[in-house]
Amino acid sequence: MHTMAILNTTNPASRHVEASRLGTTAVRIPGIPSKAEVKAVIPVECFERKLSTSLLYTLMSVTLTVGSMALAYALMPMTWAWLPAWLIYAVGVGTFACGVWVIAHECGHRAFCNGTRLQDAIGFVLHSSLLVPYFSWQRSHAIHHAKTNHLDEGETHVPKRAGTPAGDRAVATQARLGTRLYGMLLGLGRLFFGWPLYLVAGVTGAENRGVTNHFWPAHPFSDALFPKRLHNKVRLSALGVIVMLAALVAWAIAAGSVVPVLAVYVGPYIICNVWLVGYTWLQHTDVDVPHYEADEWNFVRGGFCSIDRPYSSVINLLHHNIGSTHVAHHLESRIPHYNAGVATAAIAANWPDLYRFDPTPVSKALWRVSKHCHVVAEDDEGWTFAAQKADARG
Repeated sequence: MHTMAILNTTNPASRHVEASRLGTTAVRIPGIPSKAEVKAVIPVECFERKLSTSLLYTLMSVTLTVGSMALAYALMPMTWAWLPAWLIYAVGVGTFACGVWVIAHECGHRAFCNGTRLQDAIGFVLHSSLLVPYFSWQRSHAIHHAKTNHLDEGETHVPKRAGTPAGDRAVATQARLGTRLYGMLLGLGRLFFGWPLYLVAGVTGAENRGVTNHFWPAHPFSDALFPKRLHNKVRLSALGVIVMLAALVAWAIAAGSVVPVLAVYVGPYIICNVWLVGYTWLQHTDVDVPHYEADEWNFVRGGFCSIDRPYSSVINLLHHNIGSTHVAHHLESRIPHYNAGVATAAIAANWPDLYRFDPTPVSKALWRVSKHCHVVAEDDEGWTFAAQKADARG
């Protein structure tokens, strides 16, 4: 059993709908504060971005990652007998590298420092080194934030609807394989392959955007994520990744073997991606966390569908609190990570019935989500994984 705040669904007739600046509708929902009200309770110092502090955290993450890679390359034999040690190395350095990923993520949100050019330069270099198309991701991630847990317009880990072909296939496959086997296969597949599949084909993105690609924003792929004005930035992002790939190929050629690249770089790269997918999946998904259609959704309600989880103090240090202060991050994404704890406390104190913290151990929560969070159906709380709640809590 786990404890989590639930947002109550109100009578649609009582909602006031107004035109938003985005040309959609902004739904005012009783009991849900406005963006201005949320911002007002957060201490003003939380919004202060200090370049020196951000650079120190960057130095920590980059030094741990690159330093460990250099030591391993110099000291660890690349033989089959050392394979267990290389696997341990991959887990450790991939965990360090996720901290580098998070720093670039902070740059993309303009939470690293004042001004945009320096932030984009740092984010571009760091993300390109991890084969992430920085500006493309920056765009799709902005949509993810703007439409968190929106059933039709959300981006990443958007669930399937019951009664649709995709939803019916998922239900049938789970029934055929059994909940545990299906959950294991889906969980492993998403953790290890979900990130590259999202980048090249938009897997787990909104179905109505079609097949999107973060490296090529035009035909034969959908341009729904990337309007024409951003195409040059998408191509620049792809160029950054191509340069990094070329460097890896050059390394393999110089070494006379691909083994050093696989051992030193690819192993940690895979683990970094596992962390990334695991974080994002658990930040917005659980058996009692709803998604909403347009007439029930607004930005703040979507932000309060984020979930903070009990990561260890070591992981929070290495990953800059990305999993334990995520509600505040979705409500005010320009708060730097080193101020997010104070912002989280303010938000939780003012809206304890809306703020979500799940004390379930992270590994147990991941297993629960893998088994039970596939298809949503409409109920009194929105669109939830309600049909699977009883089994999930058993």
